[in-house]
Amino acid sequence: MDATPGPAREELVLTSVAGTEARLEIAGVGARSFAFIIDWHIRLLAAVVWFGGAGFLVGRYVGPGAIFEGSISWIAWLTFAPPAAIYFLYHPVIEALTGTTPGKRYAGVRIVTDQGLRPSLGAVLVRNLLRVVDSLPTLYVIGLSVAIVDGRARRLGDMAAGTLLVRVEERVDEVLDALGARGPNDLDPQLAELITDLLGRWKTLARDRRAELGRRVLARAGVESPPGDDEALRARLAALVGAPS
Repeated sequence: MDATPGPAREELVLTSVAGTEARLEIAGVGARSFAFIIDWHIRLLAAVVWFGGAGFLVGRYVGPGAIFEGSISWIAWLTFAPPAAIYFLYHPVIEALTGTTPGKRYAGVRIVTDQGLRPSLGAVLVRNLLRVVDSLPTLYVIGLSVAIVDGRARRLGDMAAGTLLVRVEERVDEVLDALGARGPNDLDPQLAELITDLLGRWKTLARDRRAELGRRVLARAGVESPPGDDEALRARLAALVGAPS
């Protein structure tokens, strides 16, 4: 799919090779800020709960000063390191695994690339590393200022990573998850369109004909054809484009 900005920042328009369009509404600064506030409270609460729980257990069973005794410094690591990891790795880890966060999901937004696909691990890391710059000098002043003037409401991290936030409905969310199962460069868009068309006409084609076409398409995609079974062949084709098998 090719992506072009919609009018006045509101939409990301995705155009397939067949000429059909899908439109995703771009999330504004308000939705972005709302999602961040929710996520900030979640990660802060999780970090505080771990730290408080660890401190309580150490004080009760080991001794109040045990955290600072060099002979059992591993207790200090168990007390301080996990809360720090929870707080600072919350966004990159969850975004890399799911393409979103609890706060973004609650706010009804999702991270996508400029082509409407799920971002790669590299893109997730870039957008999160630049949080350090976006958060300067305090309270995300730089990031919010850039997002306000940008036509797609992106902060610096999104610009560098080639990502943006879009509003999603449940159906669109499922489509993005399916597309995100493969990277944007793994399957040629024209080949993906051909597979989708073949699957749509699957039952109207003779068994031998669809088997021949299916194996040729898989070979072009660099994927090995399954032996024999017609349903296995269809399932492998469906898996390439994230379609239900």
